[in-house]
Amino acid sequence: MIMKALVYHGPGKISWDEKPRPTVQEATDAIVRITTTTVCGSDLHILKGDVPEVAAGRILGHEAIGIVEEVGAGVQAFKKGDKVIVSCITSCAKCDFCRKAMYSHCRRGGWILGHSIDGTQADYARIPYADTSLHALPEGGDEEALVMLSDIIPTGFECGVLNGRVQPGDSVAIVGAGPVGLAALLTARLYSPSQLIVIDQDENRLTAAKSLGATRTINSADGQAAEKVSTLTGGMGADVVIEAVGLPATFELCQQLVAPGGRIANIGVHGKSATLHLETLWCRNVTLTTRLVDTATTPMLLKAVLSGLIDPKGLVSHRFPLADAMKAYDIFANAAREKALKLILTAH
Repeated sequence: MIMKALVYHGPGKISWDEKPRPTVQEATDAIVRITTTTVCGSDLHILKGDVPEVAAGRILGHEAIGIVEEVGAGVQAFKKGDKVIVSCITSCAKCDFCRKAMYSHCRRGGWILGHSIDGTQADYARIPYADTSLHALPEGGDEEALVMLSDIIPTGFECGVLNGRVQPGDSVAIVGAGPVGLAALLTARLYSPSQLIVIDQDENRLTAAKSLGATRTINSADGQAAEKVSTLTGGMGADVVIEAVGLPATFELCQQLVAPGGRIANIGVHGKSATLHLETLWCRNVTLTTRLVDTATTPMLLKAVLSGLIDPKGLVSHRFPLADAMKAYDIFANAAREKALKLILTAH
């Protein structure tokens, strides 16, 4: 049987193609009919050639909500007709890394959807290890809000807020007001920081950050961001600095912003080397962390969304039919011009 899917054909090349519908290959697989999906910044990194291990012919995407169409004989938690959130990280739940809750490094899974196996920007997707890589969608759950739990909300939370050890009263500076930076903003608010400073060069995104709870926003285009953060923090710098862009320049800025004893939490996907200024940081008791999202916190974040503590729907800027995925990529690749944040693709 044939379906339609967004297919990567090498750097700079994607197309909306006919592909064979996926089938159950292992007893732990589920086939999910996609109802809602979205485009991630890492998809753009793939398209730019920053992730060279992604092979031509790969169906992109790793975020989705859908309906279980078929399950393998070993799947126990889900059945045909169940509505589910697809995790961007696939977990076997049995290997040494999974036992440490480092699902991103699962020896049989990890980030494989839209990376090493076909992904979710398609009519159907095969989800390995379904019991531990899907989450039940609560009755009446808002798909536009809950699809954010596939990736960006746990990414901002785990890689930014948890790794940065945000605490009550902290000053937090987030460099990058794209979807993941804004997800870090939303989830940092759970810890009652005294300041949430968001830095970007896009005024539209800074306006969105303000509406989502930023206490201050800074346009860094004038090169004065470090001085402005210093002023806001009484000359100390920020206790927690979250890098949510993935460029050498933004990583260097983070090093200028951090207070003595502070933490730099990197989220951004870096396609090029960046300079670590140990000549200035060696004596400042600074902690630098890196991480790929594990989605270990998704069940907790689901409760936070359902209770109204977090409202990810405020990240949605554009909506498209799934068949218009090519147009969505063009909009997202020109986010500043198009005032784009998170794009929703819906099957009709």
